[in-house]
Amino acid sequence: MKISPPVLKKEVTIGRFAIPFRVYGNSDSHLVCLNGVQQSMAMWHSFVSIFSKQYKIVLFDFPGKGKARVLKGPRNVSLDEQILILDGVIQAAQLNSNTTICTASWGGVVALAFAAQHPDAVTRLILGSIGIKPNRRMVETIQKGLSIDTNNRLEMAEVLIKSFGQKLPQRIKKKIITQFRTMSEEGLRAFSEHGLFVLSAKNLEDLVDLKKIKAETLILRGEDDAIIDLEDVYFLASELARCKVKIIKDVGHFMHLETEDTFDVYHDALEGKYFQ
Repeated sequence: MKISPPVLKKEVTIGRFAIPFRVYGNSDSHLVCLNGVQQSMAMWHSFVSIFSKQYKIVLFDFPGKGKARVLKGPRNVSLDEQILILDGVIQAAQLNSNTTICTASWGGVVALAFAAQHPDAVTRLILGSIGIKPNRRMVETIQKGLSIDTNNRLEMAEVLIKSFGQKLPQRIKKKIITQFRTMSEEGLRAFSEHGLFVLSAKNLEDLVDLKKIKAETLILRGEDDAIIDLEDVYFLASELARCKVKIIKDVGHFMHLETEDTFDVYHDALEGKYFQ
C-alpha cells in the first residue's frame, strides 16, 4: 500500500537527542506509534496507509534508529530518557488529551512507563507483543545473540529470525539481514546493552508502577508468538486497572508486519469494540 506524504516533517531537540518525527492526517483523534527494538518508524507505514484518513498519526525514531541522533553524552538511551523523548514528541506534534498510543514489543514498555508518569496524557493504550517478563525463549535468544562475534552480522540476524521472526514475509526477513549487515558498531553496542538490560530487569513491575496507569488498555498477542508467554500477558492485564487481551490467530511476534489481516483487529480496537 502507498503511504501519503506527511503533513508535517520535522526534527525536534529533546535533551541530548535530535528526534525526527512525522505527522500524517489532520483528525482530532490522535495516534502515536512506538517502534520495537531496532525498528524504525518505517515499520508503521502500512498502518499509516490504512488509518491516516481517520486519525492524526505521529511516528518518530528513538536514538540509534533511523535518523535520530545522540548529540552528546553516551550512546545508550535509558528508559527515563525514552519517556522524555515520547513526551517531547507529543508536545512538538501538539497532540491533545484524546491520544491513543499503539506499540510494538519494547515500545509497549515505554508507553506504559509514560502512562504511569503522565496518566492524564493518554486516553488509550494498544500494546502489541508485550508480557510481564522475558520468557525462556527470549532469554535464550538474547544470550545466544550476545555470544556471537559482532563481525558475524548474518548469524545475529538469523538467530532473531529463527527465534521469533519465522512468520515474517521474505522481503522483511531480507530487510532485517540488511539492517544487521549495515549496522554501525555503536548500533550493535546499543543493541547488546539493551539485551543485557532486559535480562537484568527481570520483570516489568521493576520498571513501571502499573497501578498509576489510568488509560484503558488492550494487549494484542499473536497466537504463535514464541517470546511472549500467554500466562504472562494475562498476568500483566490483571495488574492494570482497565485492561483487556485479544489473541490474534495465525500470527507471531510481529503481527501487522506478518499479515495485513491484523489491521481488522486494530480497526476494532481503535473503534473501542474491545472495551464495550
